[in-house]
Amino acid sequence: MRKNNLFKHTFWKSASIVIVLFGVYSLISRFVYGLGRTTNLSDMVPWGLWIGFDFIGVGLAAAGFTIAAAAHIFNEHKYHSIVRPAILTAYIGYIIVIALLIIDLGKPENFWHPLVMWNIHSVMFEITWCVICYSTVLTLEFAPVILEKFKLKAPLKLLRKISIPVVVCGVLFSTLHQSSFGSLYLIAPAKVYPLWYSSYLPVHFFISCIAAGLSMIIFEAYLCARALNQGLQVWVLSGLGKLILAVLSIELVFKFSDLIISGKFSYLFMNLEETYLFWLEIFVGFIVPITILLIPGYLNNRKWLYFASIFTISGFVLNRLNVSISSLVRTSGLSYAPTFYEISITLMLVVLGMIAFRLVTENFAVFEKRIEIENPVQVTPGPEQKELIFGK
Repeated sequence: MRKNNLFKHTFWKSASIVIVLFGVYSLISRFVYGLGRTTNLSDMVPWGLWIGFDFIGVGLAAAGFTIAAAAHIFNEHKYHSIVRPAILTAYIGYIIVIALLIIDLGKPENFWHPLVMWNIHSVMFEITWCVICYSTVLTLEFAPVILEKFKLKAPLKLLRKISIPVVVCGVLFSTLHQSSFGSLYLIAPAKVYPLWYSSYLPVHFFISCIAAGLSMIIFEAYLCARALNQGLQVWVLSGLGKLILAVLSIELVFKFSDLIISGKFSYLFMNLEETYLFWLEIFVGFIVPITILLIPGYLNNRKWLYFASIFTISGFVLNRLNVSISSLVRTSGLSYAPTFYEISITLMLVVLGMIAFRLVTENFAVFEKRIEIENPVQVTPGPEQKELIFGK
């Protein structure tokens, strides 16, 4: 058993090193040779894998504002133990998003322009400022974890006093730009394939990101329990599973109702690549996880919750890539496939994000308890065991 674990650890460490090395090489090449020689982007296909991945990263970070709002604004004590992992996930996700946005700019040295060159009529301007503001909020929300580690009581006391206004601002900024990513495509109704275009696209983006963000917490908690013997109790994960089931069910009904009302139902049965991609998205991201979460035994089982989270996240990834890439290919008249450089840079950032999450959880009090993955049943803790993100 020890030899197998050693082999697994060695394999993943080696794979991570290789991915990071290729990513660094691709990153240098991108800045030396420019987008034209290192990507398959063009005037007809200006947005590709990196923009799609930005949509994914922001969506998977959505648990940060949803859990913070539930715990601090609506005073749902049972979610207090999830706040710090959710904030850390959001923080790392937004760092990756900002990095990719800069990499994707034709003139990355001008990334600071939105700070001084305002265009209040632009959705991109609103998204940029919301990302900047929410990243600042995440810094303030996660700072207590570091301050507690080094016992810096004065700034910690200050952050506790302003905790509620900070959380409210975080909910406001995150809600605005989660939906605004969908608004980007409202200006191109003739270019986006009908199965993905909707005047309610901002609402679809907002609802789907909630399920994906909550699933990310389950995904990370399961892996941390296996690798570090720390994570979340199964009763907490089961509560998240119920929320995910509700959100997925609402979005599935809303999605098909939208197609029927808008007269696009016939597109579901056309023999086209887009049809198959849409149904794959529905099957992976909705049918499978909803089926798993509807079974009571699975809803209270850590491993099945983990599987449900994987399918939910996978369906979310498919949706964002379909909207940002697949939905535009047919009208552009061109095909698009990401280059080695685009893929390797993206994978490098994912690996670095995973490494960062592990390092932080190993060295700071992100998860409240050490747990064993084999324990299927946990007792709901009392009020004395609750902990707020801004301190006990």
